[in-house]
Amino acid sequence: MATEVIMPRVDMDMASGRISRWYVEEGVRVEAGQPLFEIETDKAAMEIEAPSGGILRKLPLADGAEVSVGSAVGWICAPDEMLPQNQPEAQPEKALPDEASAIPQTQGPSSEAAAKEPASDRRFVTATPLARRIAAGYGISLATVQGSGPRGRIQARDVERLGANGFDHAQGSQDPASVPILSRDSDSDRPVDRIIEPPIATPADLPHGAWLRKGEGPPVVLLHGFGADLNSWRLMLGVIAPSRSVFAIDLPGHGASPALPRPDLRSLADAVAARLAAEGLSNIDLVGHSLGGAVATELADIGTVGVRSLFLIAPAGLGPEINGAFIAGLARATSEASLAPWLRLLVDDGDVLTPSFIRSTARQREDRGIIKAQTDLAAAMFPDGTQGFSIRGAMERLDMPVRLVFGTNDRIIPPGHAMHLPPLAAVHRLPGVGHMPQLESRAMLGRILAHHLHDGR
Repeated sequence: MATEVIMPRVDMDMASGRISRWYVEEGVRVEAGQPLFEIETDKAAMEIEAPSGGILRKLPLADGAEVSVGSAVGWICAPDEMLPQNQPEAQPEKALPDEASAIPQTQGPSSEAAAKEPASDRRFVTATPLARRIAAGYGISLATVQGSGPRGRIQARDVERLGANGFDHAQGSQDPASVPILSRDSDSDRPVDRIIEPPIATPADLPHGAWLRKGEGPPVVLLHGFGADLNSWRLMLGVIAPSRSVFAIDLPGHGASPALPRPDLRSLADAVAARLAAEGLSNIDLVGHSLGGAVATELADIGTVGVRSLFLIAPAGLGPEINGAFIAGLARATSEASLAPWLRLLVDDGDVLTPSFIRSTARQREDRGIIKAQTDLAAAMFPDGTQGFSIRGAMERLDMPVRLVFGTNDRIIPPGHAMHLPPLAAVHRLPGVGHMPQLESRAMLGRILAHHLHDGR
């Protein structure tokens, strides 16, 4: 009997979700628990898994379609089973802008060639969401990548390694820099008339970085907090002016970035500076959260990269106190059960972090190399549950617009660290918000950031 695949409710206030991408093609066999598609709500992006095994029969819904909670998006059927009758009408796919027809398309097999591909050559590829995004940037087919994760799951570093060394298309060898990818509109996820170049090949010891959006004027550079990665910023794109370019970096020991042998604040900042230099970036507006805020301040202070302004969200390094149990627990967590209690400390409203969000985060931590790297970094940066570094001296020396945002209910870094800052630093305190205002109060944070970026011009 066919099993209905529905748009799930993953948030208390969720009325609908947007399908940002399908991972599985029509007619392909899937297993129970296998990721089927990714959805985006106003709070999170997460993978939705197959409720059972069988052949996927998708309803004709385009990527980017908005679907009401509880509505069917497909069925999982037995091989010879017909789709149930009385199917809901599919939403029509939105037309592309006329200009899009002139944009170079990502190279790859045509739909006609794909249709002729022997069924025996097709296989489901297990890969982390980050690995899929990096592969899309390089134009790499995941079917050509050998995974190093559990049960052969493709990790971000597997794609990075292949992308940095060049790869072979069916037509021959091609360098990833020659494959343009289309920018996507933050509201509709449709290709628009800007081209984002894939990540340039950089030495393997440099941090991983990615353009989240290409635009005009000085770029906004984003640095995440401890235990996160650059993808944690994707939901912030909707509140950053669409005209601005946005570049994000995985801090060393996070995401797809290699670890540092002896991490400290200066070495983290130097690594980020080297990645920005490799990308040819200067004259930037820096945005940093938590540990990323401390790295951003250090980077602005050492002056190796031209920084126009600094926007810090619950930055570390303003006092010795920190929730040491959280740092240690998050660094060593390897499962949903061990990860969930620590993640919920990040926010005041625990409902913001849905089970799917926690499951997706846990899946990204299947890489034991990341666990070791973050455990080592925590021991070096936060010895005995103490912040072993300070950014107050650096902040006193800065001669640029500086703005800080704190949640009054932060359970990781004491909100009192916002006291006694340099007179020129603007400080905002958001009531009833925890350590991640970018999740709990994104609209307000976006308004503050927009004001800050305008002041920084």
